[in-house]
Amino acid sequence: MKKVAVIMGSDSDLPVVEKAMKTLDEYGVPYEVHVFSAHRTPVQARDFALGARDNGFGALICAAGKAAHLAGAIAANTTLPVIGIPVKSSTLDGLDALLSTVQMPSGIPVATVAIDGAANAALLAVEMLAVSDEELAAKLGEVRAANAEAVLEKDKAVAEKYNK
Repeated sequence: MKKVAVIMGSDSDLPVVEKAMKTLDEYGVPYEVHVFSAHRTPVQARDFALGARDNGFGALICAAGKAAHLAGAIAANTTLPVIGIPVKSSTLDGLDALLSTVQMPSGIPVATVAIDGAANAALLAVEMLAVSDEELAAKLGEVRAANAEAVLEKDKAVAEKYNK
C-alpha cells in the first residue's frame, strides 16, 4: 500500500493534523509526518516533493496557516495528488489560508478541504489510494454504511420523541 505524507508548515499546526493521522490510523494507511515550510525550508520541501513518488507515497497532505503556500509549493514539484488543509490562525480566522490554498494556477492543482479539515483531508487521501486498493475501498464502504445507519438511528429517536 502506498503511504501518505502529512506535512505541516509549523509544529503549531500539529493539533490540527493529528486528526488526519488518527483517520489514517483508523484505515490502516501508513504515513509519514514532517514539518517543512514553503518559506523557511523551501529546498527541503522541494526535495521531499521531488522524491515522494520514488519513496512510496500515493498522496500528500499539506497543512499551513496564514500565507499557506506549502501545498502549492509541494504541488509544484510533484505529480502526486496534493491535498491542502488551510489552518485557522489568530488573524483572519483562516480565510487567508483558505484563499492561499484554494487559488492555485491552472496546471498545478491542490485539492482543498475546509479550514482545519484534517479528517476530511485524510479521508480524501484514503479514497485516492482506494482507487487501486479493493480492501481499502471495501473499508470505506463499510464506514459509510455504518455512518448512514447511525444517522438513521438518530432520525428514528428524534421522530419518536417529536412526531405526534
